[in-house]
Amino acid sequence: MLNLRRLVPLIGLGSLFAAFSFINLGEQNFEVNKNLRLFTDLYRELNAMFVDNLDHNRLVADGINAMLGSLDPYTVYYPEEDQEGYKMQITGKYGGIGAVIQKMDDYIIIAEPYDGFPAAKAGLLAGDIIVAVNGKPIKSGDTDQVSENLRGAPGTTITLTIRRAGQPQDMTVTLVREEVEIGSIPYYGMIENDVAYVRLTNFTENCAEDVRNALDELKAKNAINGIVLDLRDNPGGLLDEAVGMSALFLNKGAKVVNTKGRQSEWESNYNTRENPFSTDLPLAVIISRGSASASEIVAGTIQDYDRGVIIGEKSFGKGLVQSTKGLGYNAQMKITNAKYYLPSGRCIQAIDYSGKYKDGTEEHVPDSLRTAYKTQKGRKVFDAGGIDPDMKVDVGMLADITAGLYTKQLIFQYATLYTQKHPNIAPAAQFEFTDSDYQDFMNFLADKEYDYSSESELLLKSLKEKLQKEKYYASLESDIQTLESKVRHDKAKDLQLNKEEIKRYLKEEIVSRYYFRKGRIESTLRQNPYIKEALRLLKDKAAYNNLLKGQ
Repeated sequence: MLNLRRLVPLIGLGSLFAAFSFINLGEQNFEVNKNLRLFTDLYRELNAMFVDNLDHNRLVADGINAMLGSLDPYTVYYPEEDQEGYKMQITGKYGGIGAVIQKMDDYIIIAEPYDGFPAAKAGLLAGDIIVAVNGKPIKSGDTDQVSENLRGAPGTTITLTIRRAGQPQDMTVTLVREEVEIGSIPYYGMIENDVAYVRLTNFTENCAEDVRNALDELKAKNAINGIVLDLRDNPGGLLDEAVGMSALFLNKGAKVVNTKGRQSEWESNYNTRENPFSTDLPLAVIISRGSASASEIVAGTIQDYDRGVIIGEKSFGKGLVQSTKGLGYNAQMKITNAKYYLPSGRCIQAIDYSGKYKDGTEEHVPDSLRTAYKTQKGRKVFDAGGIDPDMKVDVGMLADITAGLYTKQLIFQYATLYTQKHPNIAPAAQFEFTDSDYQDFMNFLADKEYDYSSESELLLKSLKEKLQKEKYYASLESDIQTLESKVRHDKAKDLQLNKEEIKRYLKEEIVSRYYFRKGRIESTLRQNPYIKEALRLLKDKAAYNNLLKGQ
């Protein structure tokens, strides 16, 4: 790590920033010169006069991050030590053991090993506690440090001391790090015999080609009469990959997006360059509130050309483009430098970061100010608020008890115990979590703490606080207490009322222990309401065509 304290003593700080302070940027940039000078002067005086020694790396990084934090959340500084994380965002690759870790109570555990990589090949399991790394005991607060230690150059070794529930002694495992590639397609296959399904989780390098290869493979073995592209909770990624993904379903040369920035050099048009996989097979694209950026480009482009139906929830609304700029000392900066516009002409950016409220919250563009545009066939679509689906599927929020069980990691813990009792289970698509299993889960919860507040309880608490503040509570105290007793949740009752939802999450977690990410997705395909609706529309040609006509 760069040590600025060694490289930049007091006398050197002035010279370090002098080159920036006296740059002749012209009269129009006087404010830039002035503020650079102020920063230099302040830093120099801090270094000379502050009572304690300064941690220059932290001080400058905090200053940079605070400055960028006043802009938008996508303009980000990556110091040298964070380059591995940045690389993973772009490529989906990193050097390591291939496992997700997380904190649980006072321990750090393996949360999910990736199939085919060192952790899984060495037999590490979800739920394993990491006791020591290279012989050095670790603490629960060391999650970031442990994560950093697990990563490293492919071919290097690392030794972990592991504690596993049900095992009398800790075990020591030596792993050889590999280049780990977290594939952007955790699952693809045929559903309902003639419909191809692809789940895409990120727009990393070559993902469009990967989707094409997946569809080609399915087509070689099956008669395809429809395609489902699942982009739920896909946060986006590379713009070029979004263009390439759109090219799978549009004519060669079709416009996908154009970008516009403050500088003319950031204005570009992006058209499809490859021959399509298909321009006429019925297509359903599934989106959710977590679908953003590149996901919205694909969904919005498909919608603007009336090429397929968009199913699910209104998407996130990120219409901004970033580019990366190299800085000194191997640091990088990702900068928002343009907005993108879909073929209809709309920009779907939902938040105006340039105009904020006085309390600092970002300003969402209200629906009343959204501008209408038209698709190729004349359907009305809107800007400034994400992609509105052609067919909404509202699955609602998790029940309070389900959220409580999930956040308290009790579903995870039970899955760990379940795998100890069951060396094997049925294939992912056939596995069922039975009522008998659910009774066993409730027995497991008998001595566990998982308190939660229902929405009614939270609303009542808010009302009570307001009544107290406005001095009405005394006269209504008995009524409020009666309401509190009536809405107070009963855990046993809630476990029964939300049984099917809780079972679904237990099923997913258990299946993932045997069949990894692919199995988790495969196990839910038959019950998934988004996929059910996509299949219904693809099978009902009249309904599908009417949607594309705006009827």
